[in-house]
Amino acid sequence: MIYTLLHNATIVNRGEEFTGSILIHKQTIVDVFRGEVPETFLQKNTRIIDCSGKYVIPGVIDDQVHFREPGLTHKGSITSESKAAIAGGITSYMEMPNVNPQTTTIELLEQKFDIASHSSYANYSFYLGATNTNIDQLRALDPTLTCGVKVFMGSSTGNMLVDNPEALKQIFSDVRIPVATHCEDEQIIQTNLAFYKQKYGDDIPIAFHPTIRSREACFTSSKLAYDLAKKYNTRLHILHLSTADEMLLLESGPVTNKQITAEVCVHHLWFNAHDYETKGAFIKWNPAIKDEADRIALFEALLDDRIDVVATDHAPHTIEEKKGVYTKAASGGPLVQHSLLAMLEFYKQGIISLPRIVHKMCHAPADLFQIKKRGYIEKGFFADLVILNLSAQTKVTTQSLLYACKWSPFADYTFSSRIEKTILNGSIIYENGCVSDTLQAMALEFNR
Repeated sequence: MIYTLLHNATIVNRGEEFTGSILIHKQTIVDVFRGEVPETFLQKNTRIIDCSGKYVIPGVIDDQVHFREPGLTHKGSITSESKAAIAGGITSYMEMPNVNPQTTTIELLEQKFDIASHSSYANYSFYLGATNTNIDQLRALDPTLTCGVKVFMGSSTGNMLVDNPEALKQIFSDVRIPVATHCEDEQIIQTNLAFYKQKYGDDIPIAFHPTIRSREACFTSSKLAYDLAKKYNTRLHILHLSTADEMLLLESGPVTNKQITAEVCVHHLWFNAHDYETKGAFIKWNPAIKDEADRIALFEALLDDRIDVVATDHAPHTIEEKKGVYTKAASGGPLVQHSLLAMLEFYKQGIISLPRIVHKMCHAPADLFQIKKRGYIEKGFFADLVILNLSAQTKVTTQSLLYACKWSPFADYTFSSRIEKTILNGSIIYENGCVSDTLQAMALEFNR
């Protein structure tokens, strides 16, 4: 077959839904037809996939994941977690540097790219992690090949907490690709933690997690990042916002017009503090899930374009690592296999439209990071596509999970949509519940 034709689909792209067909040749979209397809493409040299009653969207781009390789592969690997991402309609991801060894040099960054080149099921890029002392490495980055620089302005492992004022000044003034920040004030967190440890010891009730990692800790740190970005004209991207307070820092408008952009994660849109009663540490994340009022404020900011991107902060831990007393239970959880399905639930509830979901999960990440030829259904773009059945269900079971950790915060939930197929660089890589063993992934490139 020379061509593949996704025929008679409801295509969701650039703010609209329309009936049409998508013609693919090798890795690329060669045409998008509205209505009838020229007869020449309905002949025997074209593989026709009937998409009647189905929706086709661009592949999701997740700008924040932790795939745990190298060094932490008992939690997950680039292979296992990218396979789960593909099953969830995520065709491209940007992975974080807090692995072992931490990705804080260009040499270690290149090693991760090499690992992904022969093990990733989805397209990939990697952040270089900032420290108090590696500004020379950050300055030497190739902006066309690296998605961004990650700055932990809150607690982290190893030496990745950047708390030296001079180091922050250099990072915010000298780095010319997106600076992505985790914003929680470490001093405030430690003060709160000491108070509750004095009262409860290590067995602090999980309900106090959002009090320890408080809204004050989040806002103080986010405000510092905001002020530094304004002072030094930094291209700042604030990750996983969790409070109504932080929304006061953000401006509405197109992502391409912004110096400071923001991300919200699916778990902060889905859960609230009441869910600690039933989910316990399995919804323990940093920043913490907070009150229902915060969840509502995050959604309002997403809908009025103060928040630009929906992502996952996918961060698997083993079940054993999530158990135990508060101070021992790990923060983070796996999400990539169901993040798109979760957002489709909000569509079914009338909270957000399909074009807005596509904008926040596909278009905006591509625009924000200036990704080359991805994130849209356009002539000449790579054919990264997802075929959705909005009339079928997906039940989350242990057997269905592709994560190495084999658990999900959505355990036993039944989503009211299904991902039928995922197409990566022109090839069907996921269908009928199975991921193809043929690797088709590519490193992302950036128009900078």
